[in-house]
Amino acid sequence: MLNGVDIRKLNLTWLRQQMGLVNKEPTLCNDTIRANIAYGKEGNATGAEIIAAAKTANAHSFISGLQNGYKVMVGERGVQLSGEQNQRVMITRVVIKAPVLLLLDEATSVLDEESEHVVQDALDRVMDTRTTIVVANQLSSIKGADMIAVVKNGVIVEKGRHETLINIKDGFYASLALNSSAASS
Repeated sequence: MLNGVDIRKLNLTWLRQQMGLVNKEPTLCNDTIRANIAYGKEGNATGAEIIAAAKTANAHSFISGLQNGYKVMVGERGVQLSGEQNQRVMITRVVIKAPVLLLLDEATSVLDEESEHVVQDALDRVMDTRTTIVVANQLSSIKGADMIAVVKNGVIVEKGRHETLINIKDGFYASLALNSSAASS
């Protein structure tokens, strides 16, 4: 269901236009940062729109700090930028698109802990105003979700908020959380 409508009844092209995707391997084009961000919006994105989106995505300060700023060429698949910078450019592209539905597929999984916090903060601001589906192995990415569906062997085995799932005795989510906190200690 999307806004109370069965998605099977929606036009597939229209539905895809309503979605924004950030995955663990950003897909940047061999072009400037500005062009990669503008790609998210149909028609032309203004400089002011690009800067506003970059500020929302925690990207403006790092972009402005680069020698050529928004004119920096990112290289094929973003090789000229760090993983964190690539993710923030991708998030900025999603912000400028302003999708109704946001899909995050392991969006912070390849980042170190410090970079994850910066990117997660940007994602939290973007997720605040739209329906978001998060696929994650890192519990830090989903703790604040309204609904968590725990999948084991392709089947949903538990559903609920973090606070509920963490307290299920012998629950799969609780065991994942326990193992996750033990691994980070």
